[in-house]
Amino acid sequence: MRLPPSILNAEAEPSQRCLPAAQTGHSARTATKTATLPDLVGKGLQTAQDEAQRAGFFVLTSHDALGRERLQALDRNWKVCSQTPGPGAGLDTKTAVDFGAVKLEETCPATDAPAPKPAGDVMPNFVGQGMKAVRSALPANASITVKDAAQSRMVLQESNWKVCTQDPKAGTALTGQPLTFTVAKTEESCP
Repeated sequence: MRLPPSILNAEAEPSQRCLPAAQTGHSARTATKTATLPDLVGKGLQTAQDEAQRAGFFVLTSHDALGRERLQALDRNWKVCSQTPGPGAGLDTKTAVDFGAVKLEETCPATDAPAPKPAGDVMPNFVGQGMKAVRSALPANASITVKDAAQSRMVLQESNWKVCTQDPKAGTALTGQPLTFTVAKTEESCP
């Protein structure tokens, strides 16, 4: 009498079993793949992403190194200022790689500028910071007015504008009152 394969496999040594791991009750082990992440600082963002992928890294993100929360929608218009993690061998290929980037015509900061911290009960000092990042730091239900400080231009893309003045002033309790900011283009001086 021949025994069914499942009985034979149950009595066999684990290395001799022919059934899939799910049927033997043993879980398959997944090996961690490692690779060398190259130094991508100074490269164009699109090139850096391509090289990271060629090296085996596919979990890629990027952020505005100037803390203005601009989106890197056209990767070819941005360059890499920093990368986390830094270059190195033996990194798990599932590691997320984050690039700090600025537009091609901009200078990389010595260190990434932090985005404004969320406002609590007191108005922070937002002067000099990007208006888009400032808006993100304020409560979603805040009533906010934004005006051009020098001319009467419309402020359409807040990531291109920096805060010149704010009302209420820094240190004032935030109690739901309307907030007003005057802004200038990032490359301009505040009046």
